[in-house]
Amino acid sequence: MPVKIRLQRHGKKGKPFYWVVAADSRAKRDGKFLEKIGTYNPVSNPAQIDLNVDAAVKWLKNGAQPTDTARRILSYKGALLKYHLLGGVAKGALTLEQVEAKFNAWLEEKSGKITSKEEKLAKDKAEAKAKSLAAEKEVSEKRKNAAVAEAQVEENAETPENNETEA
Repeated sequence: MPVKIRLQRHGKKGKPFYWVVAADSRAKRDGKFLEKIGTYNPVSNPAQIDLNVDAAVKWLKNGAQPTDTARRILSYKGALLKYHLLGGVAKGALTLEQVEAKFNAWLEEKSGKITSKEEKLAKDKAEAKAKSLAAEKEVSEKRKNAAVAEAQVEENAETPENNETEA
């Protein structure tokens, strides 16, 4: 039975949400699956991915072929790296302790990159909000000054000045 690791769509129209599943390649896209490996929410920024790395590695060892998008998700979460490192254990080049150490070091580095991106996005959002508020204040001040100037013009027009020169 040929097995694929692929995405199964859920969610509303225009708001996709995916399950990462191991399924028979002959099954429908949203049909029967063998195991749910994780979830993927592309709507949020950065995209939220929850993946059971050990289950993904187990299916990769059993010969499951990931689709293109699923391969990117597996790579992003480190499942393909762990699968590669476990291949080294099978050949005798590494031990399980070395694999865990390398994988955990990679996870630390990756989490640092993700948190820096989240901080940058939050900072950019705060700056955009501050700029918007400053522009709004400026427009409000202009509107207030224009109203004051208009009131002065009307006041000057109501009080006629009798500075006529007599000849």
